[in-house]
Amino acid sequence: MSYFICNKIINGVGGDLYRIAENIEDLNNQNINKDNYLIVEESQENFNAIRLKTKIFLSYDGNNIQFQDYSDLFLKKEEIDTYIKNTKTIITFFLDSNKNHPYYGKWKNYYDQLSNLDTSSISYPLNKSLEQYFDDLNKPSLNPLQIP
Repeated sequence: MSYFICNKIINGVGGDLYRIAENIEDLNNQNINKDNYLIVEESQENFNAIRLKTKIFLSYDGNNIQFQDYSDLFLKKEEIDTYIKNTKTIITFFLDSNKNHPYYGKWKNYYDQLSNLDTSSISYPLNKSLEQYFDDLNKPSLNPLQIP
């Protein structure tokens, strides 16, 4: 079972996605107070759709999750380079503050994978997310929403 970690619904507002966890171990290793969030069990299929960015999470109303089909599109190298730079910045925040976290190595390896990607070798436009691109190559594929 996978999990979507949503902001709590207060006065009809909220229910937006904060983080995702592939399994109970990932959920238990999140750096959050679970009492402050709605934890929604979800299928592996929907988890993968969000992780690989083939769907986006629109909302959760306490009963149902609303999704929308989605596809990333990188028209040129500079766009994917910017995405990688932004993702690495988010990962760096985690790495700098969590040197003893059980997932430190996993995220450090992914950071290195991003750093070593030769984006000039990719054919553009790239009609998929970077996460889907890595998954298609059978490489580790992590979404920033998975960062603990």
